[in-house]
This record gives sequence, C-alpha cells and structure tokens, in this order.
Amino acid sequence: MEAPHDRPTAPPRQQIRALHTESTVTVYQAYDPALGLPAARDGRFPAAWKRERMTWVKPSFLWMMYRSGWGTKEGQRTVLAVEIRRDGFDWALDHACLSHYVRELHGERADWQRELRQAPARVQWDPERDLRLQPLPYRSLQLGLAGEAMRRYADEWIVGIRDATPLAHRVHALVRDGQLDAAQALLPDERVYPRAG
Repeated sequence: MEAPHDRPTAPPRQQIRALHTESTVTVYQAYDPALGLPAARDGRFPAAWKRERMTWVKPSFLWMMYRSGWGTKEGQRTVLAVEIRRDGFDWALDHACLSHYVRELHGERADWQRELRQAPARVQWDPERDLRLQPLPYRSLQLGLAGEAMRRYADEWIVGIRDATPLAHRVHALVRDGQLDAAQALLPDERVYPRAG
C-alpha cells in the first residue's frame, strides 16, 4: 500500500498552467477561418480583427477544445496557438481585475464594479477539462484583454501564431477511438506557470 505522501497531489483549485519558455507563453483562441487562417499565415491579426471588443485568451489547450468543440463550432473552426511574450502576459495579469465579485477581496461591490470598468484585463477561472472534455475539480485561467491590453497584445506581445486546428482534429480522432494515451501524448506540455515577484 502506498504511503499517503507518495500519492500525487491534486492541483490547487486555481492555478495557471501553460506551455511556456523562458521568454514566451502560448495561449489559444478560435476564430472563423476568414480571420484565423490569415492570422496564422501572417503571424498577426488581419485588419478585420476587431480591436474594440474584449478578446479572451486561454493557456489551456483542452479548455479551448471544450469551448470550440475541437475546432468544429461555427465561428471557431480555426484554432490558433498564439505565442506571446511572457512580460506581456505578466503585465496583463498584474493589471487584471477578477471577473466576478468576491467580498473578501474587493470590499464593496461598487468598488469592484469600478475596478472592473477601468481594468484593461480580466481574470476568470473556469473548470479545467479532461480529454473527454468533462470538468475537472480544479480551474483553468481565462484572460480577457481590452483597451490598452488588447492593443499591446496585437502590436507588441505576439511572437508567432500557429494554426493548431490539425492538432485539435488529430487529438479528437484519437479520443473518439478510445486511444487516450496516444491523445495525451500529443497534448502541449502545459506546466505550472511561475509568476515573477
């Protein structure tokens, strides 16, 4: 019988896990091919991409698969892996407001609402997903970017954009065939993201 300290510990309820290097973090988004394919080809978003709206980026590949239906939902048929600068990602986290009200954190609801209106980024925690896209008991980060954060994301932070749709379809096919180990082996290596400071 294994000792209790030998058992793997569950991840904390809220934890940033991402594919990252010393200088970059990979986040995922899904778009209509009319936007997604030019973005992947050119390494930047096309002129038709709306900068006025908030955009949400997700470090979790499987959460993006849940949201986009493995890249099959209308308007989300091109899954993009967007590699951005770590200092930009950290800036967004440092300037973000939590997307829901927590009295212990925010004090008065009006204070939180004011902070939410002014913040250029929002943090939201959603249930992480397994290969069958079922919810797990811990959460994954969604990061909403607007205003200054949106401009910095589009113009300064992006290092590269890759079309991850073929990967999404390969993993999905393996899951459908019950080959979960093979599907798991194809997933991006999302490790705990260490915050500086």
